[in-house]
Formats: sequence, C-alpha cells, structure tokens
Amino acid sequence: MAATPYRRNYKTLLAFAIIYFVWGSTYLAIRIGVHEVPPFLLAAMRFTIAGLVLYFWAWMRGERSPSAREWFSASLLAILIFVIDYGLVFWSEQRVPSGLAAVIMSINAVFMALAEIAILRSQKLTVRLGIALMLGVAGVAMLVSHTLHLGGEPIDTMGAIALLIASLSWSVSSSVTRKLPLPSSKTMSSGVQMLTGGLMLFVIAAALREFRGFHPAQVSRAAWIALLYLIVAGSIVAFTAYVWLIHREAPTKVGTYAYVNPVVAVLLGYFFAGEPLGLRTVLGSVFVLVSVVVITTTPARNPAASLTVDELETTSD
Repeated sequence: MAATPYRRNYKTLLAFAIIYFVWGSTYLAIRIGVHEVPPFLLAAMRFTIAGLVLYFWAWMRGERSPSAREWFSASLLAILIFVIDYGLVFWSEQRVPSGLAAVIMSINAVFMALAEIAILRSQKLTVRLGIALMLGVAGVAMLVSHTLHLGGEPIDTMGAIALLIASLSWSVSSSVTRKLPLPSSKTMSSGVQMLTGGLMLFVIAAALREFRGFHPAQVSRAAWIALLYLIVAGSIVAFTAYVWLIHREAPTKVGTYAYVNPVVAVLLGYFFAGEPLGLRTVLGSVFVLVSVVVITTTPARNPAASLTVDELETTSD
C-alpha cells in the first residue's frame, strides 16, 4: 500500500528534525565525553563501533564488500575526515565551548566557496560572495580576538586553530571525494570510512599514550551515555535519516542543516552546559552563519562542476 501524503510529510519532518537537532546536539555530547575520556580514544570508540554497525548492516542487505581500490580510497578519506577533521574537533572541545566549536566548523562553507572559485571554477567571485566571505572571516576573528572589547573571554587560540584545520580538511575531502572510486552504496561507503578512521584513531590514541591514564571504571555514567548517543543517534540514526532525505528532497534543502546545527549547538551549550552567550558569542556566530547562508544559497556558475550535498556526504558531527 502506498504511503499517504500525511505519512510521507510526517517522515520528512521527522528526518529533518533528526539531522537538525541530533547533529546539532553531538557537539555537546562530545564536550561531555572529552571531559573524562581522552579525545582521540573517544573518537576511535565512536567511529569504530558505528562503522562496524553500518558495514555489517549494508553487507547483510546484500551490498558487496569494497574492492581493494575502494578500501584505499576510503582510507584516504578516513584520514581527512575522521582522523584530522573529527580527531581535531574532539581534541579542541577540551578547550572550546561546544556551541562555538559548531559555529567555527560551519566555516567550511567558506573554504568550499574558495575551492569552487579558485580550483573547480564553478563559482565566480561576485560582490555578494566577497561580502559573505569577509563576514565569515570577521565572525571567526570576533570569536578569537584578544583586542576587541566585546565582553566575555575569547576562544582558546589553539582550539580555534585546530577547528579551522579540521574544517579545511573536511573541505579538501569534499573536493576529492568525486575523484575517488568508492562503493556505490552510501551506507557501505560511510561504514568503511568510519571503520578505517576509527582504527586509525586507536593507533593515534596509543601513540599519544591516551590508554595509559584511561580507566573505564572511573568514567561516569554521563560520559558513557554521551558516547552511546554519539554512536547510535549521531552516527547511525542521523546518518540513516540523512541518506533517506537526500534521495527525496533537493540537496540545497537538505543542506540547511549546515546552518541550523550551530544554532542548536549554541543554545544547548548555553542552557545545559552553562556556556557563555555574551555579545562576542552572538555577534561572531551571527556573522559566520549569515556568511554560510549566503554562500550556500548562491547558485553556481557551472552547476555540473559544483559540489552537491549528495557528493559531499559522509556524515556530520
């Protein structure tokens, strides 16, 4: 029996609510977790378990296992996305409030716009785009500046730099994704990338001696719940909702999560973690988010060469 329009609309609204609020809330879950669990070890546990679940889910549905070339491509993307991007996000949230981490990570729209202008040639530097790019840079500058007297403490400099590197790494991965052979199944592709990235993060955690001071019995229930939330809600449920949506709605509409997630993260950080919400935070966040909205809603000069949401997809934070 075909689904009624009401049922289809209900599913669509539910899927949007999941990618808006679940992905936005993962920043707070990360911050709760890294207070007690070393950051690279926490990230390793999250993505290894989530990757295994997605891989075996796809395999049990009859999806073929990746070829050697596809495993190699997945490993390259895993370095960019899960080791550098997510690894630095987890590390930085020891220093940076969760809401502001989400705001700075949204700056990847600026890096993507620069890539489309300078490398892909799918976008032209117009006055509109130029102003949007400057707004994004100005917003980050407000958040980290020690000279602007906007009230509140500026973001930790090393934490902000780590987040900018993470955002740049995500943008680079998005640019090379279309050039690499990957499994046709998005579930299998994301599963092998998460699994490979998680195993690499375990190696990094061992190299940094994060296992040495880690005692699972001393970790609070809240931190374990945060990890479980990141695995189940953040990496599996939200990913499934995203894949379902991207095949039913316009990519630009689905891509609105990019500027809803930071708002959700800032509000959750303020109400549930006591993170500051002063003039500096508000102005810096507004500048960055306006920049993201303008950039992501600017039509490409050469749509065929532009990166669509579908091509950029792996998973969000």
